[in-house]
Amino acid sequence: MPVQPLDARSLWRSCDPEQFDFATTAQLEDIQEVVGQERATDAVRFGMGIRKPGFHIFALGPEEADMQRVVRRFLEERAAGEPVPPDICYVDNFEESHRPTALILPAGKGSELAQDVNRVLEELRAGLEAAFESEEYQARRRGIEEEAGEEHEQALSELSDKAKAQGLALMRTPVGFAFAPVRDGDVLSSEELSQLSEEATEALQARIERLEEELQQVLHQIPRRQREVRDRVRELNREVAEFAVRDLLDELRSKYERFPAVLQHLDRVQRHMVENVRQLVRPEPQVPPEMAALMEGAGRAPDLRRYRVNVLVDHAESATAPVVHEENPTHPNLIGRVEYQPLLGALVTDFTMLKPGALHRANGGYLLLDARQVLLQPFAWEGLKRVLSSGELRTESPRDALGLVSTVSLEPEPVPLNVKVVLLGDRLLYYLLSELEPDVPRLFKVAADFADEMDRTLEGEQLYARLIATLASQDELRPLDRDAVARVIERSARLAGDAEKLSVHTRGVLDLLREADYWAGEEEAATISAGHVQTAIDQWTYRSDRIRERTQEEILRETIYIDTDGSVVGQVNGLSVLTIGGFSFGRPSRITARIQLGSGKVLDIEREVELSGPIHSKGVLILAGFLGGRYARESPLSLAASLVFEQSYSGVEGDSASSTELYALLSAIAEVPLAQGMAVTGSVNQHGAVQPIGGVNEKIEGFFDICAARGLTGEQGVIIPASNVKHLMLEARVRDAVAEGKFHVWPVRTIDEGMEILTGLPMGEADASGTYPEGSVNRLVVDRLAALAEVRREFAGEAGAEGGGGPENNDD
Repeated sequence: MPVQPLDARSLWRSCDPEQFDFATTAQLEDIQEVVGQERATDAVRFGMGIRKPGFHIFALGPEEADMQRVVRRFLEERAAGEPVPPDICYVDNFEESHRPTALILPAGKGSELAQDVNRVLEELRAGLEAAFESEEYQARRRGIEEEAGEEHEQALSELSDKAKAQGLALMRTPVGFAFAPVRDGDVLSSEELSQLSEEATEALQARIERLEEELQQVLHQIPRRQREVRDRVRELNREVAEFAVRDLLDELRSKYERFPAVLQHLDRVQRHMVENVRQLVRPEPQVPPEMAALMEGAGRAPDLRRYRVNVLVDHAESATAPVVHEENPTHPNLIGRVEYQPLLGALVTDFTMLKPGALHRANGGYLLLDARQVLLQPFAWEGLKRVLSSGELRTESPRDALGLVSTVSLEPEPVPLNVKVVLLGDRLLYYLLSELEPDVPRLFKVAADFADEMDRTLEGEQLYARLIATLASQDELRPLDRDAVARVIERSARLAGDAEKLSVHTRGVLDLLREADYWAGEEEAATISAGHVQTAIDQWTYRSDRIRERTQEEILRETIYIDTDGSVVGQVNGLSVLTIGGFSFGRPSRITARIQLGSGKVLDIEREVELSGPIHSKGVLILAGFLGGRYARESPLSLAASLVFEQSYSGVEGDSASSTELYALLSAIAEVPLAQGMAVTGSVNQHGAVQPIGGVNEKIEGFFDICAARGLTGEQGVIIPASNVKHLMLEARVRDAVAEGKFHVWPVRTIDEGMEILTGLPMGEADASGTYPEGSVNRLVVDRLAALAEVRREFAGEAGAEGGGGPENNDD
């Protein structure tokens, strides 16, 4: 039986608004489940629940599926029932200041400790200054100093008396001590000394030398006494400081006695303060805070911020476990960073300049990351893998690891990592990483695969209506009436490219609702109607289809050659789909075939000039298999064929035109013309079965628009694979033309059915002897091939006779 064209009802599956028991979506409650994503949501729940190493989540799927919103909602629901994680703080490690110490405290305790420490520090300096300026301290210090002075003076007095007994006086001069001879209490003058005898002078000099030796012994005791004084003063300072500091810090010790790490830190603070107490109370000129490090190195007063607490992550205001989405996942934004300040031509830093990363903020909760963005940022992917593998979070800079900065940096103590990371990416990226990056299967064991579509059943349409109501409600849009909901469902099926499926790309559905809401607002309507939805679709198409209009214009102006009437041998209209900026449209292309004498090779011109992709080249090779299997079982093919997409100036890929090319090839062999008012799409296998293709709706509409612009004749139409009928969701303009008999859509299962439609001739079936009936296309093909084979044999015989016995061929 000849193939009958489809009726208009087969080209579209409508949604009956009467099935809905609501007037507008305002009457529907928001749906809590994620529509059409059961597999993905089960995977996300599993990934959140399992707390074993490596079971992080990779959510894969199209961006339009709005994975981020869905996954984040699940994470926030899960986090609401989980405890708030602890605060992360850093304090100075006084023994090794370049290695700050981490303090992990219960939520809110970090900021509380920082405030308490700041209060203590405010009181500390005033308290220390008061203690060291008190009369008791001053009296005790004077006593130490006076005691040492009295010992010194006593030794000098004893030496002076001894000298006086020997007729010498101990005198203080600007340059030190000296001995001088005296008589009757007066120092001898130079003249009196010159009158002394030589023996007296020598005796005097000997006494002076002995006394000077004793004086040197007394003077040598001065540094020792000074050291003793300093030691006693230092001990006094420590005693006073110990009392003042311990009194203030004991309050903190009592408050934080349940936290051993805090107590250890307070002990270190106390020791450091006591050891540096005079520097803390010594008056210093006002300097910028960043001078603190250099001031301490120079022996000047250290900045009190050395004793402060840097609260890296503060959960004082948190009520649940954190859910963090880092939109710019650079290495510092993920791992944290150490900041620097310029000072006298150098870069200085300390523990107060440690800044948290997303992993710090998400520790104890969940972290959402865009996989592509992580891979694009230098060192971010390696840093993320390192912390997930080690289970601890180290704040480090890649500049330090690479030696790009010649300055002292910090090595903060790592903190334990307890975070669930969720990567979001498309499927191709996930599959490439799984294949080429061995750490992905090891660290991201849970794949949450988001679907593109769901089944379009009656239950599915009811569920989808609630999804539409939820999206409109959450985005504060006008409610939709039943007809509008039905139109959105129909549009969803068209977006899915399948009358039996609905798209679950909620982002696209939401955009449609927003645009429809805008047009409803333009008309000051209280609800969104089907007309508003259709206006939104039409306006979006109008904004997007400039290139489609230009392409169709060039065809109508016959710059691009496409025939829509008549018949031509070896020429047929193929169909392809172009997608530009998210807008897809069909475009007809002329495909031609030429036949000549040869050895059975089918030449793909696109492949010869490297404009053909591998799938298209495979399709052409299948044609040779079909020809050989049907027509050359007992003798070789004696033809050479060439196929080409006319006026094609870019690459050709895909096998959806392989049946079209076979039609052109059979037409060229049989010398049977093909109707040009028809276009063809569909792939073919070696047995001649026509196989389904993608973009069938766009392809049909693309050829229809050209035919409609030139005038519909009632003979025009498109031949599609029968297996694509379930995908048809054609626009009303095509359905109306089909209903009026002005345009046709033929579903075919085999090449034979398509050839009969294109040529108007029967293909013919071989009888028991393998002979096809007269007038059939198969008979015409067989006869032409036989004629070509005969010509080839004759040619081969003549060539052999000419080259067989001439004297010019003799070796003699």
